[in-house]
Amino acid sequence: MTGEMQVIMDLCVVPMGVGVSVSEYVVACQEILAAAGLKTSLHAYGTNIEGEWDAVMAAVKQCHERVHAMGAPRITTTIKLGTRTDRRQSMADKINSVLVKMDGLRD
Repeated sequence: MTGEMQVIMDLCVVPMGVGVSVSEYVVACQEILAAAGLKTSLHAYGTNIEGEWDAVMAAVKQCHERVHAMGAPRITTTIKLGTRTDRRQSMADKINSVLVKMDGLRD
């Protein structure tokens, strides 16, 4: 393993006090993640992110800063993350591992 710690994160940033539609805030965070060069996968209740620990954490901070700047007085964020030291594993690797096993169940 190199000196950088890789992380896979599930991020859900919820602006509060801005009404029920939050898509414009999601777009703002997606722009930040893209500009940071991070691999992402948007899903219905958040975004999976893959990258180097410090870059991912810096992007999360930037998301908070941008969402506050857009007028959200309060934000609640849920983060799930994982790291490995035994080998590198991407988001795609994790999904493919499950899909292969599911395909084996259908035989």
